[in-house]
Amino acid sequence: MSSNAEKFTELISGDFPEGALPDHQVYEHPLVKRYATKEMSFVWSPAMKFTTWRKLWISLATAEQELEIEITDEQLAQMRDKLYDIDFDFAAKKEREFRHDVMGHVHAFGEVAPQAMPIIHLGATSCYVGDNTDIIQIKEALLLIKRKLVQTIDILKQFAVKHKDLPTLGFTHYQPAQLTTVGKRCTLWMQDLLLDLYKVDQEIKDLPMRGVKGTTGTQASFLELFDGDHEKVKALNKRVTELLGFEKVIPVSGQTYTRKIDYNVLSVLSGIAQSAYKMCGDIRLLSNLKEVE
Repeated sequence: MSSNAEKFTELISGDFPEGALPDHQVYEHPLVKRYATKEMSFVWSPAMKFTTWRKLWISLATAEQELEIEITDEQLAQMRDKLYDIDFDFAAKKEREFRHDVMGHVHAFGEVAPQAMPIIHLGATSCYVGDNTDIIQIKEALLLIKRKLVQTIDILKQFAVKHKDLPTLGFTHYQPAQLTTVGKRCTLWMQDLLLDLYKVDQEIKDLPMRGVKGTTGTQASFLELFDGDHEKVKALNKRVTELLGFEKVIPVSGQTYTRKIDYNVLSVLSGIAQSAYKMCGDIRLLSNLKEVE
């Protein structure tokens, strides 16, 4: 018989169910329709965000049960069964009542999983779901960008090979210089994107979860939950991280994870934008000189 952890891992490793939360699969922003792909819009959608909150609650409860907190298999099963059953109107109603978005969704989850209501969010703070979800969404977005980069580099490779012997005039400082080939020029753009791909891959590998840190990063609520047992709190932090598919957890935090992580990710994205801008700028300049059409 599968353990609760194995059942949870199987549940979250599958694709998002077709037809689940259909009205909430698009990130709402004025620029989304014009610029965002369907895949990227979904990564940042309410459906993705709030089902990830629930995955975090299930992983927390699963790990707490493993560490001998009194949580039943029936409670965990009900949480897993209702992962995608979100009543957004009810959550909004409860948010207005409690003036707190996380509590709104705690009660929305408890409404459809009443047996589990007493242990949903047990020991956690709002940033447990908020910040960890941000990290998970960032990772999913980077994985999508990585796939798009690989596809782009492959297309450029085919173009470079096809035109490797086609001579064209080279330029320095936008002045005519020695001959090169169209394929060789394309490899310059590929090289920039390959450097970006390395950075994206490294960022994915290095990205840590916030983990189980408590209200101000002291883990005090979890120490109380485990009667002062520091080793169990450490084990909880490690286990939740594993269940969500991460190898690393940030060593220390306040209420939130350090925003240096956001800076690192934005730096990688800026690098990709610079490479694309350089490539497109070259093509426009060459088009102006009729070197390419």
